[in-house]
Amino acid sequence: MADAQIAQMSFETAMAELEQVVTQLERGDVALDDSITLYERGAALKAHCEAKLKSAEEKVAAITLTGDGQPAGVAPLDAG
Repeated sequence: MADAQIAQMSFETAMAELEQVVTQLERGDVALDDSITLYERGAALKAHCEAKLKSAEEKVAAITLTGDGQPAGVAPLDAG
């Protein structure tokens, strides 16, 4: 269920929560079991943020420009 919640998060929301997780872990005042749970959530948040960034980079790379530098449209993404 947690992964489904993360999948619905925006990049900004996931990044903010990831920062909170890192802060908690760095403080070192979290019980071992809680630390493991936090670490796992942090790893899932990090993967989600990386996927969102990759998707955004692909969209930006697909934008084609005209001779005068204006966007002409979006080129199809290479599926392979």
